[in-house]
Amino acid sequence: MKKKEMMRLGVPRGRPLDAAVDALKAALRAGAGKNELGGLLEKVAKAPGEYLDDAVFGRLAREIEKSREARAAFVERSAPAPCRIWGEGHEPEALRQMENACRLPVSVRGALMPDAHLGYGLPIGGVLATRDSVIPYAVGMDIACRMKLTVLDMPVRVLEDDGERLKRVLERETCFGVGGGFRNRKQHPVMDGDWTVSPVTRRMKDRAWEQLGSSGAGNHFVEYGILEVERGGLGVAPGRYLAVLSHGGSRGTGGETATHYSRVAMDAHRELPRELSHLAWLDLDSEAGQEYWLAMELMGRYAAANHSLIHGGIARSLGAGVLLDIENHHNFAWKEKHYGEDVVVHRKGATPAGRGAIGIIPGSMATRAFVVRGKGEAESLDSAAHGAGRRMSRKQALATYSWKDLKAYLAERGVTLISAGLDEAPMAYKDIEDVMEAQADLVEVQAHFQPKIVKMAPGKGRG
Repeated sequence: MKKKEMMRLGVPRGRPLDAAVDALKAALRAGAGKNELGGLLEKVAKAPGEYLDDAVFGRLAREIEKSREARAAFVERSAPAPCRIWGEGHEPEALRQMENACRLPVSVRGALMPDAHLGYGLPIGGVLATRDSVIPYAVGMDIACRMKLTVLDMPVRVLEDDGERLKRVLERETCFGVGGGFRNRKQHPVMDGDWTVSPVTRRMKDRAWEQLGSSGAGNHFVEYGILEVERGGLGVAPGRYLAVLSHGGSRGTGGETATHYSRVAMDAHRELPRELSHLAWLDLDSEAGQEYWLAMELMGRYAAANHSLIHGGIARSLGAGVLLDIENHHNFAWKEKHYGEDVVVHRKGATPAGRGAIGIIPGSMATRAFVVRGKGEAESLDSAAHGAGRRMSRKQALATYSWKDLKAYLAERGVTLISAGLDEAPMAYKDIEDVMEAQADLVEVQAHFQPKIVKMAPGKGRG
C-alpha cells in the first residue's frame, strides 16, 4: 500500500506513516489478508486510543496520537505577515502557497515575483523573510541554482561562420540529464573543502565529484548568443558581443540535501497542519539547522564551481579570452537586515536585486535574457524575478505542442537547438517582456542576450 493511500485513510505524514508501513508488514506476518489492510489501518486512524497496547498496531496508534496532540498545539500568526505581489494572473494555487507561508509563526514578511508559479511549500518566485529559522522547501530542491554569463573576445560572426565548432566544444565541456556525470573527473578547489558539514554531503561527496562540471536536466541550459550592452558600468563598452549563458545548480547532492532536511524539519514540526507541512522550518541554533545552513552554503560553492568549469572549459577550447563574467544565484537563503530587523531571506526562484546588484534574468531557449541592476525595492526584500516562469506544466506542454510547432518557432528566431525536451518549449513559458515590464520598479536593464545555439537535456517528447 502506498503512503498516499495511507494518508487518505487518515494516517498523518511523518513518523506515523513509517509506523504504518511496519504495522502492515507485521499484520501480514500475523495472518491478515491483503484486502483487510486498508480497513484495519482506517480503524486505527479513527480510534488510535483503542490500539495503544496492540501488539501489531500499538506503535502506529501512539505515533498517531502524538501527531494529533502536536497539531492541536499549532499557533499561527495572529495576522498574516505583510506580502506584496508583483505581476498579474498568477495561479490560485501559487497565491495560496504564498498566503500559507505568511501564516507561519516565524514569518516576518513576504513578496511574490511576476514569474511566480506553483512549487513545493513556497511557490517558485516566492520570497520569504523569517526570524532565526530556515525553511528547506522555501530554499528549494536545486539548492543554489544559478546563472552565469561570460563575454568572449571573439567576433559575433563566428555564430554563423563556425557554428559547428561551437557546438562540439559545448557538448564536450559539459553533460546534461538526470544522473549525468563524468568518468574522468574534473578538478576544482571546491572538492578540497569540508564535505563533512552534514551526513548528506559526506555521503554524497563522491557522487558530487562525478557530476562536477555537469548541467543537469529540466530547465537547465548552456547556450551561445549575442549580448547587446546598452549602458556603461558593466565592465565592457556598449556594443554587441559573443557570450555564453548557463543555468544550473547543485545537481544530485543539492537535491538529496533538500530532501533530507525537509524531512527533518517536517518531523520536528508535526504540529503544522497539512497545508503548511512543506513549510516546516529548522531553528538556526539547532544542530539540524546549523548542518543545513553549512550544507546549503557548500552547495552554493559547488554550483558556482560547475559553472566556472563549463565556462572556463569553453573559453579555453575556443582559444578565447574572457572580457566579462557575471553570475548570480537563486534557491538560497541569506542573512540580511530588512525594516531594521535581522532576518533570513529565502529566494526560491527569485534573484537578489539589492541596490546596485548585477543579476541575470533569462527568458527561454528562444527569447531574450536580461542583465539587470537592482534598485533595492524594500517591499520586494531586495528581490526580482529569476526568469520568465512557466505558464503551463510540463505535462500540459507535451499535450499542447508538437516538435513541428517548436521547430517553426525556433526557425523564425534564428535559434539552433542541439537538444532539449519538448516540455521546455518557449511557448510553455510566460512572456519575459511582460515579466520585465511588471518589475520595472525592481531592476534596471543594462544589457540583453539573444540565444542562438542552445543545449538542454534531452527530455520527454524529444525529437
